[in-house]
Amino acid sequence: MIREIKKEELCQLLELYKNLNNNTMPIINDRILSLWDNILSNNNYHIIVAVIDGKVVSSCTCIIIPNLTHNQRPYAFIENVVTDSNYRNKGLATACLDYAKEIAISSNCYKIMLMTGSKKESTLNFYRNAGYNSEDKTGFIMHLE
Repeated sequence: MIREIKKEELCQLLELYKNLNNNTMPIINDRILSLWDNILSNNNYHIIVAVIDGKVVSSCTCIIIPNLTHNQRPYAFIENVVTDSNYRNKGLATACLDYAKEIAISSNCYKIMLMTGSKKESTLNFYRNAGYNSEDKTGFIMHLE
């Protein structure tokens, strides 16, 4: 089942995020819970999940960003695409990306942007096969740590 996340699935999502670049499971405290409530109350912030047997096994985040260009149409940004290693190659991440695309279309977005830190050809081909290209733009990142 592909859908948006439910409030009570925070711990499952954080557990899934451990598959992203060796993330660690944060301690659930008031700061995390406040951030979670903020995310859930933001109508432009969508966390899409694939759920199998009640378990969150794949996810992506889709953020709709208001915009003053392109006839004032927003754009979507995809981040945190991840699938539990035991559930890969089953089309779940693709289904999450397709759901995000539907959100972007229904929000009248003129484009979807997605960035990956992976250099693996299999990952890059996954995004290409999902309809994304790496030819139109050049991405730059400045880490603020």
